[in-house]
Amino acid sequence: MTAPGPVLVVGSGHNALVAACYLARAGEQVEVLERDTVLGGAVSTVERFPGHRVDRGSSAHIMIRHTGIIEELALEQFGLRYIDCDPWAFAPGVDGSAPLVFHRDPARTCASIEAACGAREADAYRRFVEVWGPRSARVMRAFGGRAAAGPLLRSISGLDPRGAEGSRGRTDGSAISREFLQSGDALLDSWFRDERLRAALAWFGAQSGPPMSEPGTASMVGFAALMHTLPPGRAVGGSGALSAALVARLRADGGTVTADDAVTALRRERDGWRVRTASGRNLFARTVIAGTHILTTLDLLQAGGFDAGLLADWRRRIRVGPGIGMVVRAATSALPHYPGATIDESARGLQLLATDRRQLRLAHGAALAGDLPPRPVVLAMSFSALDPSIAPAGEHQLTLWSQWHPYRLAEGAWPEHAEREADRIVAEVDSHAPGFADTVLRRHIQTPVDLEREMDLRGGNVMHVEMSLDQMFFWRPLPELADQRVPGAPGLYLTGASTHPGGGVSGASGRTAARLALRDRRRIRLPRRR
Repeated sequence: MTAPGPVLVVGSGHNALVAACYLARAGEQVEVLERDTVLGGAVSTVERFPGHRVDRGSSAHIMIRHTGIIEELALEQFGLRYIDCDPWAFAPGVDGSAPLVFHRDPARTCASIEAACGAREADAYRRFVEVWGPRSARVMRAFGGRAAAGPLLRSISGLDPRGAEGSRGRTDGSAISREFLQSGDALLDSWFRDERLRAALAWFGAQSGPPMSEPGTASMVGFAALMHTLPPGRAVGGSGALSAALVARLRADGGTVTADDAVTALRRERDGWRVRTASGRNLFARTVIAGTHILTTLDLLQAGGFDAGLLADWRRRIRVGPGIGMVVRAATSALPHYPGATIDESARGLQLLATDRRQLRLAHGAALAGDLPPRPVVLAMSFSALDPSIAPAGEHQLTLWSQWHPYRLAEGAWPEHAEREADRIVAEVDSHAPGFADTVLRRHIQTPVDLEREMDLRGGNVMHVEMSLDQMFFWRPLPELADQRVPGAPGLYLTGASTHPGGGVSGASGRTAARLALRDRRRIRLPRRR
């Protein structure tokens, strides 16, 4: 019987930590190697201002609460606790109209929509939730496994075709497949007439990166219906509480984590991998799980002598995109007050500050040209309203995420634009919540260049590579890499936002990588036949 030896995990992003935890729980000897002094990658929290626990990357956790990973790894036993964002989203009123408040309860949401947009839109939204809730649940389950065509097609084919708009009773499923492949804008136009409601849902869907004009983005809008089953969650203590719980779980099962020691090369050697680090460590493992950005992983393979021509071809075909956005993290003396809304309605979830899809389209078009948006599109989150522990008494904390901001500017460089663009982002919130700008005490700015420098988010893309249809599912990041393996590199597995199901806080990619590695390692342990 052959012993497969230790498992080395490169990077400590949440997917890498999830993989490490499943492997350690199965009895494997696991070590995580992290270049940064902070663990968790983009799912981490640090003190940016005195007394403020500020997220470095993600803030609201949506997908991982639907995967079962939290329960399977018993992370609550290691300090992880979530507070529901309820209401999970809010869109301000316009010219004295009532705001849109998206409660977990669909009936309360429809009452808000009726007050703001009329009975017709409320009835349409009720039907939208009934139809797209089950659809999104099936897609979420498909996200939890390998990037294969079968699970995805079964998630669609198992639905009642009569739920499709314009299906006229067809039972062959073609109407449903068409709806999944259409753009988010087309889906919204087929369901709703009120532009403010369509803009709010489009802005929610666009959090994955692509504009809702792209084919295949309908399901990103459809996920809104799933929020009435289980809304976004806020981890108590900050987004990094998830990574902290994963690290605690890993150590409890005998795993180790080494921070501040970057892996510098991955070299195939005999039946395993030679792993070198910046501190001079020279490690050997039959199994390596790379949780780094896919382009970083390719760089490590090149440093280890892997086929340079093949690596160059993969790099050329993987699209990072022009960049998604920038962030302003603000310490404030008060929460934003939106006219016509209470703090309980506006402050507990995602504040969708877009009232017309034209604003979204202009911002995305500008980014493609390397320009700053004519008017910033902002998603505000004020989670100190849910969790006072992240800010000192008498203060609050806001995350202001703005899309789309290009990584490479057509004119000038980010250092000369950062402060002015942050001013515009704060002013945009102030235009919806008058007086907000006066409450800002301190702020920390993360431009696309800053996101890359601090967390290796290449091109400032928080999703690693573009979440366009041709780089999703069994095409992510490329067809030959979509099985979370590298051709010609046995024993090396890929995880992270570069792989299926993509960016966002999911953990599903890490669990899949661990399952693949465990299956292969069990084969190694089997006695060889003569």
